[in-house]
Amino acid sequence: MKYTILDYFEETVEKFPNRTAFSDVNRSISFLELKDAAECFASFLLKNAPEAEAVAFYLDKSVDTLVGFLGSAYAGKPYTQINIWHPAARIRDITRKIAPCVIFTDWEHVDNLKEDQGCPVFLIDEVLHYRLKEPKLLSDVRASLLDTDPLYIIFTSGSTGKPKGVVVGHRSVIDFITCFTEIFGISERDVIANQAPFDFDVSVKDIYSGLFTGAAVHIVPTQYFMQPTLLMDFLCDRKATVLVWAVSALCFITSMHGLDYRVPEDLRIIMFSGEVMPVKHLNILREYLPKVTYVNLYGPSEITCNCTYYIVDREFERGERLPLGKTFPNEEVFLLDEDDQIVAGPGAKGELCVRGTALALGYYRDPDKTEDVFIQNPANDRFRDLIYRTGDLAEIGEDGQMYYCARKDFQVKLLGHRIEMTEIELAMEALADVDRACCLFEEQKNRIRAVYTGKAEPSEVSRGLEQKLPYYMIPAAMTRIERMPLNKNGKIDRKALVEIVASRKKKAAPGGNA
Repeated sequence: MKYTILDYFEETVEKFPNRTAFSDVNRSISFLELKDAAECFASFLLKNAPEAEAVAFYLDKSVDTLVGFLGSAYAGKPYTQINIWHPAARIRDITRKIAPCVIFTDWEHVDNLKEDQGCPVFLIDEVLHYRLKEPKLLSDVRASLLDTDPLYIIFTSGSTGKPKGVVVGHRSVIDFITCFTEIFGISERDVIANQAPFDFDVSVKDIYSGLFTGAAVHIVPTQYFMQPTLLMDFLCDRKATVLVWAVSALCFITSMHGLDYRVPEDLRIIMFSGEVMPVKHLNILREYLPKVTYVNLYGPSEITCNCTYYIVDREFERGERLPLGKTFPNEEVFLLDEDDQIVAGPGAKGELCVRGTALALGYYRDPDKTEDVFIQNPANDRFRDLIYRTGDLAEIGEDGQMYYCARKDFQVKLLGHRIEMTEIELAMEALADVDRACCLFEEQKNRIRAVYTGKAEPSEVSRGLEQKLPYYMIPAAMTRIERMPLNKNGKIDRKALVEIVASRKKKAAPGGNA
C-alpha cells in the first residue's frame, strides 16, 4: 500500500534510479541521488530540530531547495517556501505565523534574515554536506506517517493583508497528482519546464508529476522571464515537452515576440492557470505551435492545485471566454447563491465551491479563517461533509459549460448595477491594439479605472468598449502603461498598479482619462 508521497517517489526510484529527477542551470540530480540526499537531510533535521514543527526555506528555487523539501517529508515535517523577493515585513509575518523549527537559507540571502527569527537558521550548503544517516530515526518517522499528515504549507494573501498558510496533506497531493498525470499522459519520457516559484502551488504540479512518474523537471531561472531569447533557448535546448505555467508567463512570450526568435518544437502540451487567458495570446501560441494540446486549468491552493480542466478543442474569437471544463476525478464543483442554495442549469450564477479529498487541511494556526471558508456542505445535514468556498463567482452558460466570472472582491456596484471587472477586462483585451488589461475601482471617486498595455489611445479604447458594453460598465478613466507589473506568482499585481496610477502626474483629458 502507498500512503505517502514518499511511497510513490521510492517506486519511481526503483524504476528509474539513474534518470534525471531535477535540473537547474548549475546542477542536476538523479532519482537515486535525490533519495540519498533527502534521507541525509532528514537525518540532520531529526538530530538538530526534533520538534514536530514546520521547516522553512528562504532560498531561490533550485535542486538544493527540492532536496530540502523532500528531506523535510522524510523527517515527517511540513515544509514552506518563503519567497526571496518578499519585503521584510511579509517575511516577518510568515515566520511569526508558522513558527518554524528551523529556517534554511544560503550565503546570498542570509543577510536578509538578520532579525531574530525565533528559531535556528542554517546554511543549506553546509547541511547538504551532512552525509550521515539515522536509520532508526528515519524508520520510526516513516512508521508513524499517515496520509492525512501535512506535506507542505503555501502562503497566500489574505483579505486583511496578512498571509494565510494553506496546509496540504499527503493524501490530497496523491489524490490530485495521480489523476493529473494520468489525464495528461505525463510519463518518464516527458521534460517539464518549471516556471512557477516554489511558494506558488502551480509548482506542486511540476514537482510531484516528476516524482510520481519519472519525468525530468528542469527549473527555469526566474530572471529568464525578463529575457525572452534566454527563455526560448532554455525551452528548446532542454527539449521541454510540458509547460504548466501562469497565464502571464505565457503572455510574456507572445508579447515579447519570443516565438519569432525560436520555436520549442518538442512541446506537446501547454497548461495554464492563475488568471483568465486572453484569447488573442492563446491564438498566437496556437499559430506557432499548432500541434500542441492547450489546457485551461482552474483552482485555488485550498483545493490542491486545480479542480477543473478544459482541453481547448476549437477556435475562440477575441472576447470569448474559455470554459472551466470538466471536474477532476474525485472532486465535485458546484455553485452556491447568496442564500447558500445550490444553483444549476443554464444561466445559474453563484460562488464556486468544491468538495472532495483534494481539499486542504485548513490554514496553519488560523482556526477562525479555516472555519470561515471550509464549511459544512449546506446541502447535507446528515453527516460531516466539508466544502471549500473559493470566493470566485462563476456561471453556467447556455452551452451547459461553467465559466469563471470574477472574484467576489472584484465585483462592484455602480449606478445601481453589479459589475464584474473581469468582464470589462475581457472586452478590452478583445480590442485590436490592447494587449493586457486590468480594472481598478477607485472608491473615493466612485469610478472604474482601466489600466492597459498596447498601442491603442485611451479614447480609442473607450470608443471600442462602447460597441461592446453598456454605458455604466465603460471605465471613467484610462491609464496606458508600458508593461503590466506581476506579483511573485506571475499574476497581474493590482497593488502595484494602484501605486503606479497614484504616482503619475494627473493630466486632464477628455472623459476624465489620465
